[in-house]
Amino acid sequence: MDVSWEDFGWERLGRTAGRRRLPVWDATAALVAGADGVLLYDTGSTLREGVELRTQAEALLGRRVTHIALSHPHFDHVLGTAAFSGAEVYGAVGTADLLGRGAGELRADALRHGMGEADATAATDALVAPRHQVSGEWTLDLGGGLQVLLANVGPGHSGHDLAVLVPGSPVVVLCGDLVEESGEPQAGRDAVPSRWPAALDRLLELGGEDALYVPGHGAVVDAAFVRAQRDRLAVRFGVS
Repeated sequence: MDVSWEDFGWERLGRTAGRRRLPVWDATAALVAGADGVLLYDTGSTLREGVELRTQAEALLGRRVTHIALSHPHFDHVLGTAAFSGAEVYGAVGTADLLGRGAGELRADALRHGMGEADATAATDALVAPRHQVSGEWTLDLGGGLQVLLANVGPGHSGHDLAVLVPGSPVVVLCGDLVEESGEPQAGRDAVPSRWPAALDRLLELGGEDALYVPGHGAVVDAAFVRAQRDRLAVRFGVS
């Protein structure tokens, strides 16, 4: 029997992409499917979430995830990566070094936010750092004429923010936590507030006025929402 994205709680985004809002922390995971390759944007907060995402991707598309792009190195977006053996993993420059030495900090952060100790320990013990580091822009050819753009647009929400531009009609921009819809954008210890508005300007340049902008948490938004959030952040952090 044929299955649809909606059968698994996924939201279809144009012809080649879809996303799911994961439970507990409402983090987004997104799939982009070309003729030859499948890109997953963020992998969930635990190994169990990663396995669930892998299972769903294979059921939906009939093939495995070949590429992973990590939006930024926070626990609710990266701890499921080890579930995708053999996938090529990409992150903004600095993400690999941070994850390579920061398993303990990620575990502590997950525990502070209410994750069970067994889940936090299992995920951080198996932590996967990106093999490929994106310093500017990186084009991935997923086959069938689909080329997606990985763009290091940060720092902003973190020191290492990576967005993905999916061409099509409409264009889809995967924003990570540079954009949040379900609450005010969170500025933790690793945020770079002085650069955050500029990162959102770059997202708007990439996507344009008619794109769908997919936040790290919350509903899909439009360019007007991103621009308004950019202006509020500029006021909040005293940035012109």
